Amino acid sequence: MIYNIFEAYFRDHGLILRITAAAVTSFILVIMMGPGVIRFLIRKKIGDRPEFDRADLNQLTRDKRNTPTMGGLMIVLAIFASTVLFANLRITYVGMGLLVLVWLGVLGGVDDWIKLKYAANVGSRDGLKTWEKIIFQIALAVLVAINMYSYGSQSWIQVAPQRWVNPAHSLYLPFTSDPIALSLLAYVIISVLTMVGSSNAVNLTDGMDGLASGCVGIAAAVLLLFSWIVGVEEWANVFKLPKVAGSAEMTIMCSAMLGAVLGFLWFNASPAQVFMGDTGSLPLGGLIGYIAVVTRQELLLLIVGGVFVMEAGSVLLQVGYFKMTKPKGGGQGRRLFRCAPIHHHFHLGGWAETKVVARFWILGLIFAALALATLKLR
Repeated sequence: MIYNIFEAYFRDHGLILRITAAAVTSFILVIMMGPGVIRFLIRKKIGDRPEFDRADLNQLTRDKRNTPTMGGLMIVLAIFASTVLFANLRITYVGMGLLVLVWLGVLGGVDDWIKLKYAANVGSRDGLKTWEKIIFQIALAVLVAINMYSYGSQSWIQVAPQRWVNPAHSLYLPFTSDPIALSLLAYVIISVLTMVGSSNAVNLTDGMDGLASGCVGIAAAVLLLFSWIVGVEEWANVFKLPKVAGSAEMTIMCSAMLGAVLGFLWFNASPAQVFMGDTGSLPLGGLIGYIAVVTRQELLLLIVGGVFVMEAGSVLLQVGYFKMTKPKGGGQGRRLFRCAPIHHHFHLGGWAETKVVARFWILGLIFAALALATLKLR
């Protein structure tokens, strides 16, 4: 919106100004909305009720009972507003990013509402079934991937007298600059795995005060840098990264996301006044995955989001090992961890929650540094 009004200025030398403005605006919006949204959620009795299959973990999290959740609504609104204000809405990638944000925000909101409002009447904490959420996530990822593949057709470049490549249709490994051409089917499969996996991984990480919001902020900052490099041909050539036409606008979404999670952390830091719930974690994870797909950094996301990989991996390992060791005649299987996701494993091991969160933030920064190091290794 603002971009369209001042397009002549912003088109030539206004990207830094827009990045800064989006981050600051998003932060301020969350700070302004916070008190009112928290009071509304408390009034509507939309509070969390942690329930685990371990009595000791329930005891450790007893102080979180009735803390309002669905605070992710503030994050979604702030990112949406900042992006609309400062991004070039003519770029298809921007529109698709807003679709990802809204679609997953609504999906997470419905899940939270069922789980924390209606289900409270019968004492169950179940919301939408896992397969129901996965179906909606896959449908979104397929729709977005097909549109991105079509839009990316404008990114063909000549790398040799007889060789043309399309960076927007290629897969790039973190430690090499040689592209791997992808068919539409392969592109869609990789996009689905990236977006759905990232969305659910962030959702699993959202289990302690400030954990998910802090780690998302770190990942958003790294993806902002990569979006900027990929969107500027001179920089992309220097760092041997793909030049994807229109991807520079992803910097606005990244900065809006960074500002929003920092603003949310103001209220979500220990002791948390509000939780983001699926309303925030699903769209944040999906947006991170989406930006990685646009910038062709799907595999690099495994490094950037190393903490999210740890969290999701611990759940997969726990469930798989439990099923493998379950006696055929009945009985319980064995566990690799005290509890999964893995942040609960350390909590049950005697680490204070604030120590777990701080150390996972440190790990997030280390993973971010490793991701940035790949720029040199290319």
